[in-house]
Amino acid sequence: MAMGRPVRLVLDASLLLEPSATGEAAAALQPGAEALLRRLRYSNLTVAICYVESMSTNESGFLEKVASSHSFGYMPLLAKSGNCSPNESILEWSRTSSCFYVTSRADKGLISELQNHNWRVVSVGKECNIEVPGVLNVGMLQELLLTLATLIKREIGGSSVLVIGYVMKQSREEDFARRGAFPIYPSKDGLIFVPLSFELPLSSQLQEVDMVLHKITDEIVKIDPNCSIDFPKGILFSAGMSEIIRFVEERPDFCIIDPFKNIYPLLDRLQIQNILVRLKELGTEGKPRLRAPYSLKVDNFHDGELDKHLAEANLSFPLIVKPQVACGVADAHNMALVFQIEELSNLGVPLPAVLQEYVDHGSKIFKFYVIGDKVFHAVRNSMPNASFLKSSSGGEPLTFNSLKTLPVATKEQQLQTRVQDSKSVDADLVEEAAKFLKGLLGLTIFGFDVVVQEGTGDHVIVDLNYLPSFKEVPDSEAVPAFWDGIRQTYELERAKAQT
Repeated sequence: MAMGRPVRLVLDASLLLEPSATGEAAAALQPGAEALLRRLRYSNLTVAICYVESMSTNESGFLEKVASSHSFGYMPLLAKSGNCSPNESILEWSRTSSCFYVTSRADKGLISELQNHNWRVVSVGKECNIEVPGVLNVGMLQELLLTLATLIKREIGGSSVLVIGYVMKQSREEDFARRGAFPIYPSKDGLIFVPLSFELPLSSQLQEVDMVLHKITDEIVKIDPNCSIDFPKGILFSAGMSEIIRFVEERPDFCIIDPFKNIYPLLDRLQIQNILVRLKELGTEGKPRLRAPYSLKVDNFHDGELDKHLAEANLSFPLIVKPQVACGVADAHNMALVFQIEELSNLGVPLPAVLQEYVDHGSKIFKFYVIGDKVFHAVRNSMPNASFLKSSSGGEPLTFNSLKTLPVATKEQQLQTRVQDSKSVDADLVEEAAKFLKGLLGLTIFGFDVVVQEGTGDHVIVDLNYLPSFKEVPDSEAVPAFWDGIRQTYELERAKAQT
């Protein structure tokens, strides 16, 4: 999808510096400025910070370092001292680019000159309400990105461009942004990405975006596992996420990726198990067996008939013990590997829990990612076979956090395992499973982990999650698929709304 002219953005120094840092005091960025600069760094916009000669040496040196660290330009705003005319090179930009100047100070002469050269001017701050025709005034710095997105959409893309508001924790956002997945200049699919701010009224922000991309599990404050069948009952979300949920419920034609109701089953490992059991519906004649892991829910570890229940579930030791709650709370990833029933008695894994078979898998795990209609996979080192783990356990259960301290096989253990069993994954088989699961789940972006059982060759799907980072997939493949998937979902939802 062809876009219009490139976009240049000039940020006046007044927009960024803390006003109290004057004279010889240490210069500092005002609240919200660092987040703005971080997001602009990967925006696909050409950004420059401009200064005036009246700035102190401390301020100028500080801003120059800020600009350099974010790969921005740094240049004088005015042509020369005492002159209100803009730098000539700045004026030249408007010949080939759509240009925006953002400021927090009123300089009507400068603004008029820029406007005469087809620049759009945005003022930020309630105390800087510039009364010049054509100047757009916004109250807070946090409003700027969404304002820019709507202006860019209007000027260079029109109705063919979609503004995607996203909600996710900072570490995840930075990972996506660094990979180029969150441009503000429209992607090849005509997508602009802007963060939704919980510091501002959400209803007005949501009315400006065409779609919301969210990682709803990042916004869970508390969850009651006893309500898992009735989720979202029993889930307490952040105030901001709760407002988005209400907004979407009141507007059933509003597009989100993905529908909340489709994600709730992935918050509960028992429901995940029930989904994976349906893999037996997938015909795999002449191929390895594809299945869910054998598992059993337990409400306590002191059940006198636990041995019987384990046998009925086709389970034997060693077992992985996982909390029933799969994500969204601090201890959802605290797990243990137990080698005999006595080790369950003092286990610290939260209840209710799921006991799951430990599959010897040659220390390799295959991570599959479904992104729109594309399926990718990568191989990662994983936990060693049970015999290695038991010999190093010292007669105690092995406890770990699956996001941080997963026991990974040593090189020696991996070598021994490869000699014993060289089986690999049947990618075609698992891609069929991926498409089958996509139909069941109704999700645009999800991931799952597969291990190949030694001896039997069974392909066992041991985990299923929503909106993973897919960091193992090269950016050149993952990011275009990410954009394509979002655009396809939007078009599909629009078509449904019109029928």
